Amino acid sequence: MTHDIAIVGGGIVGLATARALRERLPGARLVILEKEPRLASHQTGHNSGVIHSGIYYKPGSHKAKLCVEGKTLMYQFCEKHGIRVERCGKVIVATSETELPRLMTLYERGIANGVPVELLEPARLRDFEPHAKALRAIHSPSTAIVDYGEVADAIARELRTAGVAIETGACVTAIARTGAGLELATPRLTVRAQRLVNCAGLYSDVVARLAGARTEVRIIPFRGEYYMLRPERRSLVRGLIYPVPDPEFPFLGVHLTRTVHGDVEAGPNAVLAFAREGYRFGRVSPRELAGTLAYRGFWHMARRYWRTGTYEMYRSLSRAAFAQALQRLVPELTSADLARGGAGVRAQAVSPDGSLVDDFRIVAEPDAIHVLNAPSPAATASLAIGRHIAELAAETFGLG
Repeated sequence: MTHDIAIVGGGIVGLATARALRERLPGARLVILEKEPRLASHQTGHNSGVIHSGIYYKPGSHKAKLCVEGKTLMYQFCEKHGIRVERCGKVIVATSETELPRLMTLYERGIANGVPVELLEPARLRDFEPHAKALRAIHSPSTAIVDYGEVADAIARELRTAGVAIETGACVTAIARTGAGLELATPRLTVRAQRLVNCAGLYSDVVARLAGARTEVRIIPFRGEYYMLRPERRSLVRGLIYPVPDPEFPFLGVHLTRTVHGDVEAGPNAVLAFAREGYRFGRVSPRELAGTLAYRGFWHMARRYWRTGTYEMYRSLSRAAFAQALQRLVPELTSADLARGGAGVRAQAVSPDGSLVDDFRIVAEPDAIHVLNAPSPAATASLAIGRHIAELAAETFGLG
């Protein structure tokens, strides 16, 4: 059997893309190829579950448009499927004079993106987060929390009911073009398809190269490590407390996040991982690390950001340093309040000049679409990203 479209990657973006393709092209024969035994095993299954409001992103960017649209779609999807969502809101706190102009920039972006925002003075901040400290803050009431694993499971159930084939344990190792289309080789089966959508996350650049795409960006993995607040200290955080992010980086900084399961996570930091699935400090893939070190963009990035990288590594190894970063947000926290939590790995695209790709990057070719950069807020935006890709596929592939 030859499928019309093969989607590589069974994370939330791949699943949402298959869902949107099914809606946009109802007669299309679709197959999802996921290399792990279960869906949503990597970025989807290791994030903190925040439904972002869209306040951070440059107006007019893919992130801004798709996050705001995707947030609404995510609320609707969760309501339809009975998935628990808590609209707990978020505060972004400026703790130094130098952060105040950047806080105002975020406020203006929120207004431009159509996101509800409120500027808070310290007394008003205490109404939302009594233990937080700030010179000034922003309240984002439309920020929420959810379990994206549950969302992915619900999408997968919809897809199976609709007749979409889902193959797990199907790591794509080679892609060949034949007179009939594409042949995607995996260790246990060969899949034939007319066209390809690459949502492979941590391996999106690898799959793109297998398909013959000429892409200059390379995925560099960054591990984000979390601590958990001990149960008796969770009352220090009512919702989400974030710092003002550094505009030089597409990371949001160490923050405090309540989860729908009642925990409070502290983190993540951003440490170079020595494997694309390097969820532990000691996890090293010599082949993947060699690929990172051989990429000239990595060395340009390292020269530009070595001070920040060194501090992130130090903070990774020091609970006291991690606690000190959190104390800027909530002064009452101490290192004794923290217990080691889990970790995630962010698939960060890096350009040859060493710049960190900030916006979503989706590249269309005659028979393939490649999602080459989809870090946070990709989970929030996933249903909107899927619709965007489906429209792009209909246009590029001449379908529908």
